[in-house]
Amino acid sequence: MKRDIVPVTHLEAEVSVPGSKSLTQRAMVIAALAEGSTTLYEPLLAEDTLLLASALKEVGADIIVEEKAIHLKPIERIQSPFHPLYFGNNGTGIRLMTALVALGQGKFVLTGNERLCERPMAPLIYALQSLGVKALSREGKGTPPTEIEARGVEGGKVTLTDIESSQYVSALLIAAPHMLKGLELELKGRIPSQPYIEMTMEIMREFGVEVEAEFPRLFRVNPGQRYVGRTYTVEGDASSASYFFLAAAVTGGKIRVVNVNPKSGQGDMRICQILEELGIEVNLHAKGVEVIGKPTARGFFSFDLKDIPDMVPTIAILAAVREGVTEIMNVSHLRYKESNRLYALARELNRVGIRVEEKEDGLIIHGGNPHGAEIETYGDHRIAMSFACLGLTVPGITILGSECVGKSFPSFWERFEKLEKSGKA
Repeated sequence: MKRDIVPVTHLEAEVSVPGSKSLTQRAMVIAALAEGSTTLYEPLLAEDTLLLASALKEVGADIIVEEKAIHLKPIERIQSPFHPLYFGNNGTGIRLMTALVALGQGKFVLTGNERLCERPMAPLIYALQSLGVKALSREGKGTPPTEIEARGVEGGKVTLTDIESSQYVSALLIAAPHMLKGLELELKGRIPSQPYIEMTMEIMREFGVEVEAEFPRLFRVNPGQRYVGRTYTVEGDASSASYFFLAAAVTGGKIRVVNVNPKSGQGDMRICQILEELGIEVNLHAKGVEVIGKPTARGFFSFDLKDIPDMVPTIAILAAVREGVTEIMNVSHLRYKESNRLYALARELNRVGIRVEEKEDGLIIHGGNPHGAEIETYGDHRIAMSFACLGLTVPGITILGSECVGKSFPSFWERFEKLEKSGKA
């Protein structure tokens, strides 16, 4: 499906965003392992979370999904289904569930679409093997489909080196309370996306399990702890909010996102600091964040986005329209996301007339005057949403494969239309 973007002037709007995808998925898996029932309010209901809900049901969780809530009764016994668990292109879901099913009994196969079956799983497979689990990549490439012959997890000590995703850490930590000996996890070398590990530790704590950490290198989960079911309200998604911040920034407009927490532990809230560095006004309120677009600072800026890789498309679009050169660095792990995001961003920015140098671990973007073009999304929701914002200020932008936003933000186009209508001259 293609979508033509309507440029706007005088943009001023107030919007809300769905619940955090990262928090929703972690809370769902923790609730499935808890003692007692859990209700999640304001969760993200999107392709990724619904696929995860389906997989949890397959292995024994009782889940009821409503318009603004998910009700979960925990798994009594992690059971092996008669067919593979399917995750689409949900990298977080398949990694969290790979560790969860290892706690059960029987044979489990976890798989997804073509792109997911290209994304790495080897460090998690290795970690489970080190903990006594019979785990393998069916294709022998360290990618899905992943096969687990489960008989519980003994637990103990494991070391991972130079990981390309913090999701391996989150998966092991969340499963750790159900390991007989608990878990001691040591990380050496490169550790990307560290705020997501902190997020995992915090939500585990909110459900009753403590992680002892010498952050970010050593983590211990003592045996005998158990999650306790509860009611939990999912805060607004900072990643989704960033596209509305971007819309204000590129149009010179004013947008307030009303349901994001300025003090959130979501790492992607660092986007507010980056916008301010670039000369854009950001006002933090008790319930929300307001961004007012102004002419951006000129000259050279360099951003290390290792810990917030999902913000790279947002920053890349802003870099394309500002006067000066922007370096984005330490994000080689973006090559293993829903698309090879470094390649996708470089190619599509080239397509709109912006010179981009693609590096092994980042991009150098020479800002200028983009022109219209048809944008290939590569099935990547973040490519679609970021380039849609470019179309608010550059005539002639058409988004191909626009339906891919359903992965994380099904109502994105509905809310985006309000921007297009509210900002017409």
